Amino acid sequence: MKVIIMGCGRVGEQLARLMTDEGHHITVIDQDQAALTRLGPEFRGRKVRGVGFDRDILLKAGIEEADAFAAASSSDNANIVSARIARNVFGVPRVVARLYDPRRAEIYRRLGLYTISSTTWGAERFRELLIHSEFDPEISFGSGEVIMIMMETPQILVGRMVRDLSISGEIIVAAITRDGKALIPISGTEFRERDTLHLVVLTSALGRLKSLVGMEEGG
Repeated sequence: MKVIIMGCGRVGEQLARLMTDEGHHITVIDQDQAALTRLGPEFRGRKVRGVGFDRDILLKAGIEEADAFAAASSSDNANIVSARIARNVFGVPRVVARLYDPRRAEIYRRLGLYTISSTTWGAERFRELLIHSEFDPEISFGSGEVIMIMMETPQILVGRMVRDLSISGEIIVAAITRDGKALIPISGTEFRERDTLHLVVLTSALGRLKSLVGMEEGG
């Protein structure tokens, strides 16, 4: 897949590294040479210095052959302008723009542009962890989308099996500590009193976990 990333800040840089490691053909545009230099000599993609919504720069980056375009700079205006040019002028099939101001997201969605609002996303993660304060994350994965939590077997689960708590893609019983020893359970493993459960959970599924373990919402 041929992808152009406009903006080599923290998000753009990480996206470029991730997609290059996956084998995609990545070109990164940024007007700051220092930002491009941070990618390092081991970076296997292309680097183009210039303004990300300049037609000549986009052509140099290979916009005419691009399968996707990510506008990931720190400027909402620059992201939207470059995304619209990529979509409307060059017909790039997949275009995504990063936005700081969530109020603009709906406007650009109507224009056929996919947007990611880091402000909205971050607020939602805060809300989930504040509301579901009963769960104290041991480890956070990625940017907080997935967490590992530890809890003693709630009474409602004693005598039931791992399959009763597992939801594909949302809640996984990763391990159980029993009598001081850890084990990796199977779907038929029975929960016992005083077991310590180690759960891997989507933060968006914390409300569902509450229901499964008998906690009142908001309690």
